[in-house]
Amino acid sequence: MREHVSSLSLDLPSVAHRYATLLERLAAASGRATLLRRLRAVHSHFLASGFRPRAHILNRLIDLYSKFGDLPSARRLFDATSSRRSDSIAATSLITAYSADGLHDAARQIFESTPLASRDTVFYNAMITGYSRASDGHAAISVYRRMMTDGVPCDSYTFTSVLSAAAAVLPLELTQCRQIHCAVEKSGTGIAISVSNALIALYTKCEAAEAAVYARKVFDLMLGRDELSWTSMVVGYVRRGDIIEARRVFDAMEQRFDVVWNAMISGYVHHGLFAEALEMFRNMHSIGIPMDEFSYTSVLSACTNAGLFGHGKAVHAHIIRSGPDFDPESALPVENMLVTLYSKDGKVNVAKRIFNDIRKKDIVSWNAMLSGYLNNGCVRDAVYMFKEMPQKNQLTWMVMISGYLHNGLAEECLKLFSHMMDKCVKPCDYTFAGAIAACGNLGALEHGRQLHAQLIQYGYESGNSAGNALLTMYAKCGSMEAAHLAFLLMPNVDFVSWNAMIAALGQHGYGREAIDLFDRMIDDGMMPDRISFLTVLSACSHSGLVEEGFRYFESMERQYGISPGEDHYARLIDLLGRAGRISEAWNVIQTMPSVPGPAIWEAVLSGCRIHGDMSLGIHAAEQLLKVIPQQDGTYVLLSHIYAAVGQWAEVAKVRKLMKDRGVKKEPGCSWIEVANKVHVFLVNDTTHPDGQHVYKFLEILSVKMRKLGYVPDTKFVLHDVETEQKEYVLSTHSEKLAVAYGLLKLPTEAPVRVLKNLRICGDCHSAIMFMSIAVGREIVVRDGKRFHHFKDGQCSCGNYW
Repeated sequence: MREHVSSLSLDLPSVAHRYATLLERLAAASGRATLLRRLRAVHSHFLASGFRPRAHILNRLIDLYSKFGDLPSARRLFDATSSRRSDSIAATSLITAYSADGLHDAARQIFESTPLASRDTVFYNAMITGYSRASDGHAAISVYRRMMTDGVPCDSYTFTSVLSAAAAVLPLELTQCRQIHCAVEKSGTGIAISVSNALIALYTKCEAAEAAVYARKVFDLMLGRDELSWTSMVVGYVRRGDIIEARRVFDAMEQRFDVVWNAMISGYVHHGLFAEALEMFRNMHSIGIPMDEFSYTSVLSACTNAGLFGHGKAVHAHIIRSGPDFDPESALPVENMLVTLYSKDGKVNVAKRIFNDIRKKDIVSWNAMLSGYLNNGCVRDAVYMFKEMPQKNQLTWMVMISGYLHNGLAEECLKLFSHMMDKCVKPCDYTFAGAIAACGNLGALEHGRQLHAQLIQYGYESGNSAGNALLTMYAKCGSMEAAHLAFLLMPNVDFVSWNAMIAALGQHGYGREAIDLFDRMIDDGMMPDRISFLTVLSACSHSGLVEEGFRYFESMERQYGISPGEDHYARLIDLLGRAGRISEAWNVIQTMPSVPGPAIWEAVLSGCRIHGDMSLGIHAAEQLLKVIPQQDGTYVLLSHIYAAVGQWAEVAKVRKLMKDRGVKKEPGCSWIEVANKVHVFLVNDTTHPDGQHVYKFLEILSVKMRKLGYVPDTKFVLHDVETEQKEYVLSTHSEKLAVAYGLLKLPTEAPVRVLKNLRICGDCHSAIMFMSIAVGREIVVRDGKRFHHFKDGQCSCGNYW
């Protein structure tokens, strides 16, 4: 210190110059902690020496204290020397430092306490920039208006910050953008590239269609453009879905900025144009443009979403060969995307190895691996990982809940949702949708209603994901009125909504209403997709609307350019088979463009069982047993065909074949919700606590039913036993037990809603029609195929099922 500053015996200008030079050196040096100690030593030295620095040295001291992170010392010096300073330089330094530390109230206090006469453009810019960087657009614009009112001139830095701040105020009105643009033009600062870039970014955030025109005008009038100019323009068009115009801008670019290439690849991926994204990635590589983590992440996303797993593995190999020098933070998004790629390809072990090798995992890494386990059916691994995760976010819970649902574990799904709520984790609308869907799968109507109430409390009722889940849940639980109301109350009906409502109407036997809704969807400007045609064909099939079904099938390719897939052909054949038009169904099979698969033969076999076409039924069963020999339904339907004509020896052969192949018939199971609890019944069930009461009630009810004309249909018993024994077997079917339990336990005015895992048998269908007369109640049964609403001895299916 002594070599730089001697004593006060020297003249004051010389001392001041030496102090100023020393402070300048400190400002230019690096090493924040060391420099702060040296700054304090310099400050202490001239305090001890009695030197009274002038404003420019004080300003530099305050500025350095602020930059070196000692805001308390900067503020003390600022307050202690305010009388010796007449400018706003120190105030500007403090405002900048406070804003950088997020202390906006302290910055604003300095701003307000600075006299108007001392304020200049840089001073206002510091306050505006502080708010802009904090994404507080309203506050930044408020300071900008004060600046205009105070008559302080704006420069390019002012407008760059104001425009960035305005872009954060959403929704943006075009008039607001135009007002600021006019102010820029009046000030003459529009020639600055930074201002033009900020204007482009502002217009691209505005939803108005004309905003794109103004953004392009600014872009075209620029005298010079940098990387940000091109990137902003490309991204702006991508956001608006105008990928063609984005590509035109890209192709006009003379310099090949890597960021713009990345933006273009990302845009293609965002709009599902995966082939184009891959082609651009190849061009980028061949031209020699350097690739970074953004390039690799985008192209891996394209490969994953398009199912081009071989291409994705090739990109992975390229990354390994080129060996980019990524730090852990830069490598992370690429590694996370690789976990997702291999998980979606079913290579869970490879995904796990990549996951284990990630040096610095984040929540995205954990969620990607968790999702990979669940999507590949590795539920145990997922549960273990979920418990061991160091942190969980909203998405983690959603992935786990949806994963349980995806793997058929609806009860576990609801338990986890309840656990999440107990831990006070706020669910998102997708999480609600998963839990509501689980209620639909279980037929837990009351639980679903409770979730509906919670959904409204959280304000998610207007979201499509939750709204569609509600619609489907109510439909699956047999409450079509509530399903229809959910559909009507949705503010933005999408493809999923229309398709779900059409499917619900069809499954409940409202075929005419389903096709009316399908036609209304088209009238409303919503073009049908492949799923739409599947739902309307199913609706026609369940209601026997053969001609209408044919018309819709033929319109697919002719009117909408949709080539029917095997699933559409299967629906058409099912439609014909149910109607007894087996020969026509066979003709359709002969004209199919591809070899018939399992879905086709299942539809043929089902139609042959209904209408007793033994020869074709046996042929269909033989085809199925070749390709899916472990499916129990084929054996059961074939047994039905033989039993219907009394060929018990053939029935026995089918049973033996099942036994030899290790195929077990799925047991019939029915369940009903009573007092928020689901009660399950199997065939000939004796395990239920109220089983004795149920059987006794059925005996009494059977007497009333027989008086009304009910006669057990023993042809549905696949055993060659005495008639009395057959009648007993029929009386213990699970759906009868569940219905009887509902009649015993539910209030007399409440409908009885029963769900069954398999198709309802013909005798149970007939018996429940008579039950509805005997007790004067509405009974709803959902079987493996559709709904049956029984009331006053009639069924909604019209006995066409």
